[in-house]
Order: sequence, then structure tokens, then C-alpha cells
Amino acid sequence: MRSPLLDTSGAVAAQAPDETVAAHYGDPYAEQRALAEGRALVDRSDREVVRVAGPDRLSWLNDLSSQKLDTLQPGTPAQALLLDGQGRVEHHLTLVDDGEAVWAHVEPGTAAELVAFLEKMRFMLRVEVAEVTSDYAVVSIAPPAPAGEPAAQEESRAEGRAESLALPEGTVVMGGGDLLVPRGRLAGLPEELGLRPAGLWAYEALRIAAHVPRLGFETDHKTIPHEVGWIGVAVHLSKGCYRGQETVARVHNLGHPPRRLVFLHLDGSVDSLPPHGAPVTLGVGAPVEAEPEAAVEGAAEPGQLGFVGSSARHYELGPIALAVVKRTVPVDIDLLAGGVAASQEVVVPPDAGRNVHIDPALRRRVR
Repeated sequence: MRSPLLDTSGAVAAQAPDETVAAHYGDPYAEQRALAEGRALVDRSDREVVRVAGPDRLSWLNDLSSQKLDTLQPGTPAQALLLDGQGRVEHHLTLVDDGEAVWAHVEPGTAAELVAFLEKMRFMLRVEVAEVTSDYAVVSIAPPAPAGEPAAQEESRAEGRAESLALPEGTVVMGGGDLLVPRGRLAGLPEELGLRPAGLWAYEALRIAAHVPRLGFETDHKTIPHEVGWIGVAVHLSKGCYRGQETVARVHNLGHPPRRLVFLHLDGSVDSLPPHGAPVTLGVGAPVEAEPEAAVEGAAEPGQLGFVGSSARHYELGPIALAVVKRTVPVDIDLLAGGVAASQEVVVPPDAGRNVHIDPALRRRVR
């Protein structure tokens, strides 16, 4: 659904899957700075919106998802995952309950599949599931909070920004700077709220700098939550059973995820940014012994160690990216991201997982 804000002077459309919203409005760096300072609004109306109503909604979603939602209080934002039977990520939901319904926004093009799955799991429960993308649009008035920042601190900052604005009637405050506004009010909304329009490039650059993964960018068909830092953020480790929980518990307690999310500082002398999916390989001059035992499965080129998820030009940091690499890639070596020299910064540590240590003597007795 094409956003009316694409008709704003200077607007340039983003690339798929975000082609229905603006990448920028003529000055990407100024837009980033304004968003970081709370003076801008980002049109993210290409994201799709799902509403779940009914008295059983929270306990039902608690049983289906990775997040503890049965005790979720109205107005408290949360993130949740739906996993397959092997613990691989299928859906990522950003959600809030308003006391009458749960509102969730998801990646473009994924709501229909999500709703179909939820409908199959209704059974005799008192829940009603509906996609309401045509009625509500996602906008953001704050960048994503840095990974690891306390939730209370993030929410306090975002709530303060939302409370200072005269929001349109019917707006759902999602938390974290996200709002669901009636779609009919989207045109002219930045001016109405006294905010500068900022394109998706601004939001994405700040997301990457905050080390926040995005479904379909830093994930693929094999991703498990541990690899991209969703444990604790979108996965509750002390809740009841749900599909995929066995893998989550096994890796957290006894194993290590096979891959890990890294933040990359890219060579600023190169004009282009590595695209999504570009191969990550050892950097020039990296010692041969630094190469892991095997390249990634289905590697696009020899020696591939991972792939680029997202890249952007940050207004302060310069060219940056998020990538997913094999866990065994040394943390202190330089890499090539799509042929661009890059230094890495750890997001998910190589020793993530294996939080339970079994006495070797006990292992021998069990055998």
C-alpha cells in the first residue's frame, strides 16, 4: 500500500521490501540526526498490522510464542517470536496490549501467513484475529534502543516523546517510539505533529548502529534466536512450553549457536555499500590459521564465512553494517563484506550459550 508521504517534496522511494515508503526526503544525514534527537517522524507504514482480541488472547499467545505474555500489563510493549519445531525463527512481532486487544506489527508481506497460522491454532478459544493494515499505519518517533539497554529506560524515553505530542484520535502507542495511527491521518502527519519527515534510511542506520536485528535481513531460513541476540529480548527463558522451546533451551543451557551477529565498521573510502546477502570472507592479510574449519553451508563463494544483513551510512559513524558469521570466526580479525574491508565489533559473543556446566565425573557415571 503506497504511502501518501511519498508525495512529499524530495521523497525518494526505498527498495523492496520497503518500496511503498520513502528512503529519504533529500537530506539523509540531517534526517538521521533529527530522529536521534526526537525531532522527526519515520513513515514505516509498509509494515503490516495484526489485531488479536478476545478474553483468551494473552494466555493463547503465551502458549504459541517465545515471550511470556499471559501476565502482560496494558501499555507494556513486548517482542515475541514464533518458531518452527526446530527452533528456527518464522515471525517476529512487536506488540502491545491495550486492555481489550493485542496489537502487533510485523515485516512487510508476512501478516497473511501469520494470520493463517493463528487461525489454525484457535481451536475453541475466545480469540479473534484480524489483519488491520488497511486501517492502521506504523510510524516511529524515536530510533530503536541500543541492544542491551534496560527496557524501563527505553520505555521512559519513548513514552516521554509520545506524551508530548497531540496524537490523532485512535492512535495506539506501541512503545519504543512506535505508533499505530489511523491510516487516513498519515498524509500531513509530520506537519500536524510538528516533526520533520525522516526516511527509512535514517531509521535503518540508527537500527544498525544500535545492533538491533531485523527479520529477513539478519535472519534466514536457519536462524535460531540465540544467533542474533533475541534471547531475553524476544525470548523468555522461564515460561511454559511452546513450539521450538526444546532447541532454545538446549542451546542456551548446553550448546552454542552455530553463528553470531556482528557489527561492522566498513572502509569509508569505498563508494558503495555491501548489499543484503553479500558474502563475508576473511580480510586481506588475515592469517590462514584464522579461517574456520569450514565455510558456511551453501556459500556463494569459496571461503565464505557469513553474510551481510543490512548496511547504511551513519551520520556520525560512517559506513556500517550488521552481518551474521560462523561462531568460530575469531573476533579480532578483519573481514571483507561484499569485498569491502571491515573491522568487526562483537554483538553476540562466540561463547554465547552453554550456561549449564555438567560435572565430567557425572557424565562418566551416566555412561
